[in-house]
Amino acid sequence: MTPLLLAVLAVLFAGPVPAVLARLPWVRRTPVAALVLWQSVAAAAVLAALGAGLALVTHHAWRRAPDPVAWTVAVIALGVTLLVVARLLLSAHRVGTSLRAIRRRHRAQLDVISRAGRTGGRIRFIEHEVPVAYCIPGFGGQRIVVSEGARGVLTPDELDAVLEHERAHLRARHDLVLEAFSALREAFPRWVSSDAALREVRLLVEVLADRVAVRAAGRQALGRALVQLAEGRAPEAALGAGGNDTALGGGGLLTRVELLADPRPRRVQAALLSALAVGVLVLPTAFVVVPWLTALRP
Repeated sequence: MTPLLLAVLAVLFAGPVPAVLARLPWVRRTPVAALVLWQSVAAAAVLAALGAGLALVTHHAWRRAPDPVAWTVAVIALGVTLLVVARLLLSAHRVGTSLRAIRRRHRAQLDVISRAGRTGGRIRFIEHEVPVAYCIPGFGGQRIVVSEGARGVLTPDELDAVLEHERAHLRARHDLVLEAFSALREAFPRWVSSDAALREVRLLVEVLADRVAVRAAGRQALGRALVQLAEGRAPEAALGAGGNDTALGGGGLLTRVELLADPRPRRVQAALLSALAVGVLVLPTAFVVVPWLTALRP
């Protein structure tokens, strides 16, 4: 019964639960707790998927009087579990390798066509009439890119807000969070996984960067800057302060502005979501650990 329950949990946490959670917009009002919850749901899906196979191995391999059928089932279950692990690792490798290659090419192009800002080489300005600002994350090769179109429409305080937004992405390594969710989406079969998790996490990391920019430059400056950059689209594998509504599933900029206009702290909601995140992780873990400990008893 335990392997079946874990398999059901894996399917639920991979698809239906993210789809339902994405339909609860109030969760975004506490973005830190919301992101922790999304990460817990993703981790629970992986734990449940691996636990289903391991529970089956434990049940059949550690029986009092194992027989050939039990050992055959255990070997097959172990093989499936190893296949899941291999698929997760392969997806992570493919997604990571692809993103890093895209960023390396983009950085090389930027170093040719852009010019460095006064504060150093990490901030680059490009001759482009569309107002756009974005960052290229990476280890040792980070760039913040601002078009001349953006410089022309943004006031100094608005530009400061945009730059702080991009610095927040780079400091927090939001790219690694998105990379992990992209790998999970690719690893799970299409009939199980949901795109809702990746879209929502993309929105949440933008909201988190907005919160940092507000503390540094003010709510009004950031709000005006977001409107000015609404036309801009960050290139692939970059994180942008502008609209980028396609990546956010539509309506991302409007949602961010609405959240900016509602700065009230919600400590109770944050605490409840954090507790739910812990519970989501504990559930599949308990289903794996408790039967395993029971099987170890003499």
